[in-house]
Amino acid sequence: MKRLATLLLLCALAAHAAAPEVPGWSEYRSGRLAAARVAFWQAAENGDRVAAFNLAMMDWNGEAGPVDKRQALYWLRRAAELQLAQAQHALGLLAERGDGVPKSLVEATRWFTLAARQGYLPAELDLGTQYFLGRGAPQDDRLAAYWYEEAAKQGDAGAQYLIASMYEHGQGVRRDIPAAIRWYARAAAQGDPGARAKALDLARRESARRAHSASSGSFR
Repeated sequence: MKRLATLLLLCALAAHAAAPEVPGWSEYRSGRLAAARVAFWQAAENGDRVAAFNLAMMDWNGEAGPVDKRQALYWLRRAAELQLAQAQHALGLLAERGDGVPKSLVEATRWFTLAARQGYLPAELDLGTQYFLGRGAPQDDRLAAYWYEEAAKQGDAGAQYLIASMYEHGQGVRRDIPAAIRWYARAAAQGDPGARAKALDLARRESARRAHSASSGSFR
């Protein structure tokens, strides 16, 4: 459950960062939690989806009052209905764990899909893993590769390594060694030593293959 709490906190921080102008945010940052909750509630009642999400997180964590998961879920669903990707992803995490809602990997996949289609990086990663493992969705390497690559494009080093490996082995994508090298190199540039070793090894082998092909052609 610690991982879930951490991920929900990251969702909240992402929502705050995306819309610091939301009423109540300055009060929240200054530690005036009661005032922040009132401001979030007023804005949420007026249809502000980020305020609804922030209010949900406050109620979920018991800030400015007792923990109230029922009320938190109400506001979280409101935010999700208003197409806030962070809220959709958070509901997916809760469904995955069965925390406050019935456990359902299928429902988790549904929420991850909605958030991923909006380009929300954590949801792209989680949706890729659902397809990769066949968890809450049919096992599908092609869709796993698609979503891992979408996350890789946004700079996630883990996704860059995964899609590089899939290109290297032709898993879910057409085998493409140059593409594998590029993705390993991008992960390596973010400090992944394993990716650096893979990029160098593949580049060396690709260079040797090309040299061999060129020399073989010259003798025809």
